[in-house]
Amino acid sequence: MTTTVTHLYDDYGKAQEAVRALEASGFTDSEVSLASRFRDNGELVDDASGAATGASIGAVAGAGTGLLTALGVIAIPGVGPLVAAGVLATTLAGAATGAAAGGILGALTNYGVSEEDAHVYSEGIRRGGTLVTVQAADNRAQMARDILNRYDPVDIPVRREAYKEGGWTRYDPNAPGYTRDEVRAERDRYRR
Repeated sequence: MTTTVTHLYDDYGKAQEAVRALEASGFTDSEVSLASRFRDNGELVDDASGAATGASIGAVAGAGTGLLTALGVIAIPGVGPLVAAGVLATTLAGAATGAAAGGILGALTNYGVSEEDAHVYSEGIRRGGTLVTVQAADNRAQMARDILNRYDPVDIPVRREAYKEGGWTRYDPNAPGYTRDEVRAERDRYRR
C-alpha cells in the first residue's frame, strides 16, 4: 500500500530543498511530485506561451539533479501556467487536455487527499504556493513527512482559517492565478 504525503510551501526555494532531501533519502522521481507557479530563478510563471496542453510537458531547466531537472510548464485552467514534475505533472497535463477531470483539485483527491485539504492546497497554488507530494510505501510515509516538515511547510488548518477570514469558502477553478503583486502581498500576510 502507498500513502500520499502532501505539503504546501510559501517559499519555492524551501520546496526545492525538501525535494532534494527526499531524493537524497532514496525517494524517486516516480514517488515525488512538485507543482508551482514559480520558476527556479524565482520568477512567477505568468506567461503560458510554450506551456504544454497535452501529455507531453515542455522541459524547463532545473537546478540540481533528479526531479528538479524534469520540471516542465503546463497550463491548468483556473490556475494558469505551472512548473511541474513527477506523477502529478503527468496527471495535470492530462487535465489540461480534458483527459482528467477536476484539474489540480481532482488530481489531489484521486491521490487520496481529503477534499477539504485539496481545496486549500489548490488555492495555495493559485495564490503562488508550491506543492510537494510524495506517494510513499506505508513504511516510508513517516520518513517523507519528517523530511518535508524540516523545510517550513504551511500549516494547512491554520491557512484554511486565514483564507476563510478573508471570505474564501473553497477553491474556484475559474478564479485567475494571483499576480506577482498579489503573491507578494499574500506572502507578507503570512510572514512570521
